[in-house]
Amino acid sequence: MSDQVPPRRARLDLRTVGIAVITLGGFAVWSFYFAALPLWLAAPLGSILVTWYGSLQHETIHGHPTPSRHINAAIGGLPLSLWIPYPIYRDSHIRHHRHSRRRLTEVGHDPESFYLPPGQLTRAGRLQRAILRANCTLAGRLTLGPAISIASFWVQEVRRASSSRRHRRIWLRHALGTAAVLVWVMGVCHIPLLVYVILVLYPSASLTHLRSFAEHRADDQSHLRTNVVEAHPLLAMIFLNNNLHVAHHAYPHVPWYRLPRVWREMTEAKSAAGRIFNGYGEVATHFLFRPFITAEHPFSPLGVE
Repeated sequence: MSDQVPPRRARLDLRTVGIAVITLGGFAVWSFYFAALPLWLAAPLGSILVTWYGSLQHETIHGHPTPSRHINAAIGGLPLSLWIPYPIYRDSHIRHHRHSRRRLTEVGHDPESFYLPPGQLTRAGRLQRAILRANCTLAGRLTLGPAISIASFWVQEVRRASSSRRHRRIWLRHALGTAAVLVWVMGVCHIPLLVYVILVLYPSASLTHLRSFAEHRADDQSHLRTNVVEAHPLLAMIFLNNNLHVAHHAYPHVPWYRLPRVWREMTEAKSAAGRIFNGYGEVATHFLFRPFITAEHPFSPLGVE
């Protein structure tokens, strides 16, 4: 298989359009009939749909399902999760891929790194240290991780918005979009805000953190920093095969439905992957209560090439 990234397709990607119809149409139907369903069924269904839509947003960032960036942004830009503006997510994720090799996982370079800068943990209080260390385990990442990520992101964005007119405009548009979503969810569908946030959005963020938990780990060899979880087909579909993360980083413009074949053909990459897990059950077996990464980056980013 060629090592060159396949070119973007200059045509409509009907399979990804289908995912957009299913996720957005499904969300509309789910929310409209929310009150007719038992809460134990309605809340998990909503979480899955929001997570699935988040996977679709990721596809739109990588040039699907149309050749038009503006149309893709319109498809992926609805703030169903409320907390992150699409343009900021897009910018952050593109930077993450820009550092796919030498700077991946490094604090200050990779915006999707879960690491703290070396030395920061010692300046934290005892409770904060315990929380940050727990976040390195799967149990902590699923329960505490969403709150830590959202709070850290908002603190960072408040600082950026104070000095960046562009960020203020992005957040204003996001606020308007969020208001529209809440008018539908609360005003039309009568879903209480706390139910939507606590029972739908937070579990959705946890499910996304399950996917991202084992994706990357610092290593002095950059080609070993990305891992693969060969997930159950149902989870793989919800994640749109982003769990095959080595294949995605090698060929970021390949659409989700081609990634399994790409991964099967990447025999050299399989030997170069940091680790290959046989499903999220194996991840949980090893790292439910044991840390997968250290809280602080294990080496100085400036010392690694």
